[in-house]
Amino acid sequence: MPSPADRVSPKGQSGQLVRQIIARGFSLAEDVVYVGMGVLLAYSACAVLIGGGVALWKATAAGAPLDGVLSLLDRTLLALMLVELLYTVQISFREHALLPEPFLLVGLIAATRRILVVTAESTVGDVMAGERFRRGMIEIALLTGMVLVMVTSLLMLRKRPGMPKA
Repeated sequence: MPSPADRVSPKGQSGQLVRQIIARGFSLAEDVVYVGMGVLLAYSACAVLIGGGVALWKATAAGAPLDGVLSLLDRTLLALMLVELLYTVQISFREHALLPEPFLLVGLIAATRRILVVTAESTVGDVMAGERFRRGMIEIALLTGMVLVMVTSLLMLRKRPGMPKA
């Protein structure tokens, strides 16, 4: 015999139906935002990559291919970050959940990108001197520390039972 708590009144059923409709509306709005973000990120990655190729071509034609290569390196790694963000949006769209691993990967790419750019800039042109050199080395040290923390976090997440793999 059902208890009074098990019985649902018609008024309770309509309230539950309204909640389901609102939840579906929010889920649809979330999907629309994810699709919009995905389209914008894909467009941005293509634009950055094409712009990098054009800049390399122009720099090479102007007789400064090294500057073009540095610019291309920076833009290619930025495009990689955008693609990784696109992957994160794809996972969020598919799973309807935010997972930490893709965000850590984006952070790793961003830190690595900056380390490479600072290192490459230090080797082009005049040798870095004095204060500029010191600032560059401090930045690389801080970025290296961030990379170590993010890699440790990724390893801890992957060893944790029950965590889905991104």
